[in-house]
Formats: sequence, structure tokens, C-alpha cells
Amino acid sequence: MQDLNTLIQNRHSAIKFMPDTPISRQELVGIFEGVKLAPSAFNLQHAHYAAVTDEDIKEKVYQASGGQYKIKLASAVIAVFGDTQAHTHIADMNEGFLSLGIIDRSEFETTVRDVTEFYERRGEQFQRDEAIRNASLSAMLLMLIAKDKGWDTCPMIGFDPQALREAVGAPDHLTPVMLIAIGKEDSSKRRPRGYRKPVSEFVTFDRF
Repeated sequence: MQDLNTLIQNRHSAIKFMPDTPISRQELVGIFEGVKLAPSAFNLQHAHYAAVTDEDIKEKVYQASGGQYKIKLASAVIAVFGDTQAHTHIADMNEGFLSLGIIDRSEFETTVRDVTEFYERRGEQFQRDEAIRNASLSAMLLMLIAKDKGWDTCPMIGFDPQALREAVGAPDHLTPVMLIAIGKEDSSKRRPRGYRKPVSEFVTFDRF
């Protein structure tokens, strides 16, 4: 296990993967055991994943991506979705607190009411934005955990959302956020890390 700073320094987007390098379902589950601890607004856990290793489904995802070659070589491709209706599960997310006596019935009902109103009052665009925000937080954690376990990743955009949804059978309330290719990097194709702005160029203290 790497310390956090080393892990952050070592993680980068792999542009090519070693072919014929399978990743087991057990290894993927091990990664997702950590991912489930990602932060999310009101603990709604908006992120949903389709971890694709089946070659036929992988081919459909490849086509949905416009033929991005990383998918062909990757050990798996992970489709990241955000649940636009996550707020409708607020009662389920707090039922355990109620049953354990951590909150009482009145607090439980107030939480359910307030969170439901918070999302519904702001409408569908806000619900979609929230799904993407929270799924992106989760996806970043996935890439860090994968690196810590010896796997390389590359987040990817440039796909047909509906074709991706159809490829993995995702329902309409799950909005596609990104693809993450995962595998063992072909280090002979590694590019040097790109230019990074100094902190002074992207951080303003107090106000712009």
C-alpha cells in the first residue's frame, strides 16, 4: 500500500494497456469495497457502475465510444453512471439510523421531507447535475484505489450516451458520466506527465 502523496504522484491516465491481462470479478469487488465509502450529498450514493469484462458487451461499449482503442486492450471497462433519482431513496438511506435509535421518528421524517423537497424544488437539471457531481467524486476514488491495488486506469469521454446505456442495460434514470478503462499499463507507451499549472494560477484565496 502506497502513502497518499505517492499514490497521487503515481496515478496518471494510461494511454495503452497490456493485452490479455484479465482482471477477476473478485479483484473488481475489492476495488468497489473501497469505492462505496466515497462522499455523496446526503449520503445518497448517486454513483452506479457497470464493470464490463464480457467480450460481447465490451464490443458494444467499444462501438458506443466511437471505437476508442483503449477499450479493446483494457482488462475491463467501467461505465460510470449517476442516479438522477437518488433522492427518492433518502428514507432507505436513513432507515438504519432510525432502527438503531440514532435518530428518532420525527428527525427521520424531517430529513426525508427536507431532502426530497431540496431536490424536487430545484428540478431535473439540478438532479442531473448532482448525479454527475457525486458520481465523479466516486469515480476519482475508484481510480486511486485501483492504482493502490496495482491497476492502471484512464477516464474517458466521447461516447454516445444512449448507445452506452443500451450496451449495459442501464435504465433511464441513470445518466452516463464517463468510462474508465482499467488494466495494466503498457509502460513503453507512457507519455510524460503533462504541464500542470502552479497553484497561483488556479487557486484564488477568498475571492476572484
